[in-house]
Amino acid sequence: MPLSEHEQRLLEQMERALYAEDPKFVSSLRSTGPRLGSRRKAAVGVLSALAGFALLVTGAATSLIVVGVLGFLAMLLGTFLVVTTMRPQAEAPSAPAPQAKPEKARKSGFMDRVEERFRKRREGGD
Repeated sequence: MPLSEHEQRLLEQMERALYAEDPKFVSSLRSTGPRLGSRRKAAVGVLSALAGFALLVTGAATSLIVVGVLGFLAMLLGTFLVVTTMRPQAEAPSAPAPQAKPEKARKSGFMDRVEERFRKRREGGD
């Protein structure tokens, strides 16, 4: 069901507001979409990997080392093509790293207590 004119106007306003608020985020969303050639590249990668596997088995069956090595290289290339097409092209902006809390404001966890006990033992034993 298509959107009404009012809904389309609201959607356009929201898009403009989002772009005005965070243009980097909007551009990262646009750039992560699938590319036109990515399916073709993935298909070539899969076919290359399968052909490489066939060559590898053929090389092992006929004891021809060159055929086996070529098959392995074809499998490697095909796998590389498939993996690179599955990886997103542009990463979304990451959240800022959490800042370290002051020691007094920090809650002591289990590891903090263990470290403190170890430190006390080491200082007391010297």
